Order: sequence, then structure tokens, then C-alpha cells
Amino acid sequence: MTHSYRTSSRAPRILLSGVFGPYGVDDEFGRAKNIMELFHNQVTKGQGLASFRLHHRSFGLYFIAANLDADVTVLDFPSRKRFEKEVQKGYDIIGISFITPNYKKAKEMARVCREFAPDAEIVLGGHGAAIEGVESLIDCDHVVKGEGIRWFREHLGQYVDAPIIHPTLPASDWQTIYGVPVPGKTNNLLVPGVGCVNGCNFCATSHYFGKRYTPFLRTGKEIFDTCCRIADERGTDNFFVMDENFLKDKERALALIEEMERHQRYFKFYLFSSAETIANMGIDNLVRLGVIFIWIGFETKSKKGNYEKNIANDGPALVQQLRDIGVSVLASGILCLEEHTPSNIQEDIDFMIELNADLVQFMLYTPLPVTALYTRLKGKGLIREDLPFEDWHGQQVLNWRHPAFPGDSAEQWLNRAFKMEYDANFSSVYRMIETAFRGYKTLSASQNGNPHLHARMQQMKARTQEYRPMLEVLKANASPAEQLKADTLQKEITDLLGPLPLSAKLLAVGARIAAACWAMRVQLKGDMKQPGTIYTRYEQGDARVMPLSTHDSTSVSSHATAVVTIRDAGDVAAFTRL
Repeated sequence: MTHSYRTSSRAPRILLSGVFGPYGVDDEFGRAKNIMELFHNQVTKGQGLASFRLHHRSFGLYFIAANLDADVTVLDFPSRKRFEKEVQKGYDIIGISFITPNYKKAKEMARVCREFAPDAEIVLGGHGAAIEGVESLIDCDHVVKGEGIRWFREHLGQYVDAPIIHPTLPASDWQTIYGVPVPGKTNNLLVPGVGCVNGCNFCATSHYFGKRYTPFLRTGKEIFDTCCRIADERGTDNFFVMDENFLKDKERALALIEEMERHQRYFKFYLFSSAETIANMGIDNLVRLGVIFIWIGFETKSKKGNYEKNIANDGPALVQQLRDIGVSVLASGILCLEEHTPSNIQEDIDFMIELNADLVQFMLYTPLPVTALYTRLKGKGLIREDLPFEDWHGQQVLNWRHPAFPGDSAEQWLNRAFKMEYDANFSSVYRMIETAFRGYKTLSASQNGNPHLHARMQQMKARTQEYRPMLEVLKANASPAEQLKADTLQKEITDLLGPLPLSAKLLAVGARIAAACWAMRVQLKGDMKQPGTIYTRYEQGDARVMPLSTHDSTSVSSHATAVVTIRDAGDVAAFTRL
């Protein structure tokens, strides 16, 4: 079929959509265990009311939209009915992004497209596109396996190697702890590039991008200039860096430090990194860079099962070093590795607990399509092809036959690990307050007039002050042992920084009321929070700078497009022309 947009001068009309909700429920399309929240699903899930709650957008769709010369609509978190209504608007191309557990949702969305938009091309993308034979399992015209901007540009006959324009996006749209909204703007999103050269055998991201790194921002200056623009537009200097191993390019990171110090503008970064890369970068450079959070894949203590990135590193010592300078650490571990048995798996659980990181992720060893692990286990006939893709989310059952963990035993070990870690080290919000205060104390004693260390010290002080009111909420909801720890920390902070100002005391009272309301809501209705639909238009010829959604109140570029944010499930709809 020759599509009309190819034979006319008009701009192609493109719809890019994430999968439909509701999310995290047991129905014909999904599972309750597959929650649409990264932290509550696999990091702080065992911490009850203290769990970190936030939603992340389908970031890749916005990057594609911002880098095409076309009329593009991004539909994020739609309801099934909302998606069906949207596809009837005459789009030339409809792109569907999904992960493996959302396979049935993507298949249903493709069916809806064929029924209500028979002339549209259907393009599948996201990690779900790596499913073997997906082009024959889901009715579609194209499957994009890998980086999507280049593919769409080539498909539309546009300049493939044009510079990548980084859209302005929040890293999350809703962020609470104990039901209390985290004050201030949510972090900005920064994506310097995609992929990772480490190629860990289980890592879907590394293999999906061919075990290569594709930079979007090639130099430290490009990153600095991008950060300045985004920070000015959104009103915050905090950045969540969506890059598998940002510090791997040490030269680029050092150049970014030079730019920040030259211009005396210091950002704060939340990063993913590996232990070997951190060691190569050096702790002093992390301080200069403004790193305040690092997600590290420690995976396992076992020498047999460990990965090259961790072999020469002392995990507990590294975590202590980082926390002492105010860097919160999220440590990631894997359960039910091939060498694990009921008699030795506890050793790895204990290892993750003894790291004493701010947050700990536990995941089941899950071979996903495209990974080396999947290929090897499939060759041995161990992949559970009888298990629906909806159950391939790594938080309940194994999708491969492990002789030592039949039935529901894997989930039992997973739940045990989360509970033991929480009981031993208390809530992550307590640990993060402690880390910020530790950083302030360390830098207060060692800055010696150094301007960037002084700036870092002030950041840690402000961070401690920002978090202090949450100690009152924590003490009202914690176990007696954690209450005692929190009370001791609170007294130490007061001794050094003085009593809470009146405004902060009032904020603490309000936070306790909000926490009590959330606790009641959870008891009556459960803790599921469905994200509202986000609808964004990009018009042909715009500057391709992503405007802010209506729940952001800062100014935007004069080149911004029309943005409509719609909240489904009973929320109020808001329509705004920016």
C-alpha cells in the first residue's frame, strides 16, 4: 500500500502511544504485580507506607516526536477508550511502545488500529519489540528494534544524522512518600545517550542497543548547554540522568565539570553507574560533578556469578565512601541466579543488606528476549514458553526452569529479601536524610575554601533542611526501633543546624496530616495510583523544544506547541495553550 503522506506535500501525521491502562491490576491484559511505578514495584515495595511513589513517562516517545519534521502526537498513559478515540483522527503512522509483560496490550492496540484506522501504518517499538517473531504475533507493518529517532527519520526520508534535540521533560510527574508530596519541582530528565558497552548477560537495555553506546550529547559542553536550557525552563537544577553508565565516558564527564566550574553553575545529578566506572572516575570528581544519587548494579557477592564490573571492588566500602560525601546509593541485586540454591541464596541477600545502601532493588534472574542469557537458556530448553508474557516481569515467578526454585518459591525468597532488608536498615527515606546530613558534616570539615566543595556543602545543607520535616512523619509511622534512630538523627541535626524554623514546623504538621489521610486511603481503597493521561502535540516546523505540561507552572520557550494534559479516572481535565 502507498500511503497518502508519501505522495503529497503535507506533513505526515504520527501518533506515538504507550500502552493503555489500568496498570497493576489482574485482568485479561495484565497483572497486579506489574505495577506502573519503578520504585514501588521493585525497590521500596517492602516498605509499606514509606515506599517511594512516582510515575515515569514513556520518555522515548517524546524524544522521537521532538526530532521529526512532522505533526506528532504523544499519548502517554491512555485508557483503552481514550486510545480508541485518538486513532480515529486520521493518522498516517501509529507507533506503539511496550515492554514484554505488556505484549497483550500492544496486540490489542494494534487490533484497534486495524479496525478504526485501516490506512495507518502500525509501528511497534520499545523492549517488547525484541520478542522473537513479534511481527507475526502482532498485526503490524514495522518493528523498530533499537534506537527509534534514526529509524523514523530514515523511514520518513528525513536527514538521519541531524543533531538530536533534547526535549524538556520532568523525570516524574507525581512523587510522594507516606502520601506526602515531595516539595519543589520534580527532577529534570537528561538522556545523554542510550546503550551500554558492558553487555551484562541479563541486561535487556545493553543488548537491545547492540551492546554499543549511542551518544545524543557528545561533549561536556553540549551537556552543560542542554542542562542550562532545561533548568531555566523548568526552574530546577536537579537532573535524573537516564543513561545506563553515564560516567563510562570519563572525558565527557570531566569536560562537563570544567564547564560548570568555569561558569560557576552547579547542577545536581542522579545517575546510573557501575562500580568499576565510579572507581575510575574518582570520588573527588563525583563531588565536583554534583552527584547526589547513584544506582549501582552490585548483582551478587559470589565470585562465580559476579560480573567484571564488580570483581575488583569492595561493595560495602564503596557505599560507605559515597554516603559519607552525601551520595545516596541504590544498590541492585539479583536473586535465583543459576548457581543459587535454597542453601546459598541467603548469602547474597545478606550481602545486599550489609551494603547498607539508601535503597536496595531485588530482581529475579529474568532472561528477556534479545539478551545473551535468553539465547543461552533457550538453547538448553529452559525458557518457559508456556508462561504468558504478562508474567515476565521479574517480581513473582521465574520465566525459566530453575531446578532449585520450583513453583512460587522464587517469590517467597524475593518477599523475604525485601522484608529482611527493610527490617535491618529501616526506611529509605530515613537513610536518605542521614546521607544528606553525613555529606554536610564531611564537607563542612574538609572544604578548605574550595568553591566547588563549598557549593556542594551548601547543597547538602539545603537537602538536609528540605528533608527534616519528614522525620516527624517517619516517627509517627515507624517501628519503635526506627523511631529511636530517627529521634537520634533529628537531635544531631538540630545540634548542628539549629531548630526547625516555624514554616518548617508547620510543614511537618501538614505532612503528618497528609500521611494520615494516605494511610486511611490505603486501608479503604488500596495503594494503587493510576497515572492520568498525558496528551502532547508537536507541530511541524517547531523548534522542537518540549514544552511543559499544565501541572508545571514555569515559563516555556516561545516556540512551544499546544499541550493538553488530560487526567483520566475521574481526575479533572485541563486544557492549556502554551
